[in-house]
Amino acid sequence: MSEPARRGRVPAVNDKDIRREARTLLAEQGPEAVTLRAIARALGITAPALYRYYSSREDLVAALRLDICAELAEELAVQVAELPDDGVVQLLAICRGFRRWALDHAFEFTLVFASPAGANTSAMRQFDEPFGRIFLQAAGRLLTTYDIVTPSAEVIPETLRANLIGFQTELLAVLAESGQEFPAEKLDLGVTYLMIMFWARIYGHVTLEVFGNYPMAVDDPDVLFDATLEDLARTIGA
Repeated sequence: MSEPARRGRVPAVNDKDIRREARTLLAEQGPEAVTLRAIARALGITAPALYRYYSSREDLVAALRLDICAELAEELAVQVAELPDDGVVQLLAICRGFRRWALDHAFEFTLVFASPAGANTSAMRQFDEPFGRIFLQAAGRLLTTYDIVTPSAEVIPETLRANLIGFQTELLAVLAESGQEFPAEKLDLGVTYLMIMFWARIYGHVTLEVFGNYPMAVDDPDVLFDATLEDLARTIGA
């Protein structure tokens, strides 16, 4: 005997529907609004039905992070493609593009770059994802074509060296696995330290601006950011 038809059939949904609703909630209300219950309600299904696709909210958020990083990288790649094949020009353009994107997509920035990575997420994820790869590509061009001024061993704090060596080792492994065009032979401890300091200043500046936490009123934030980039370029001798 065939099973009788059920009343009030559950709407058919797929992974694309789930991510679309998650992105809508994120863009309109912020990361905290992205819950399986809220997505299920928007789709007219029960929350347990979503477990066919995602084992937890963290699993869904990880997928969203990858989607957002891929979109950001694609946007930046289009901008870089129109520029001269110059590592400095491209790297600074990526920094400017990252800032513009962050200001235009504050909730997405918060989810991807200003939320805890989670205990099971590698600290290397930023460099092994689309945005990290395009950042590394420009850095590789810069190292290939410019004589970068790197800090001497004496400048690097002794207590940081073990951490830097660990990061350097992981980064080299990521580069080898991804097949990126990066002059791995130039990735010594000084360059590794420089990369960390460069990213920390760019990320810190953008984060302060996105969350409105400048310690003073700034009439023209563009000028302040450009001044930061110019100072960074001078620091590396470019």
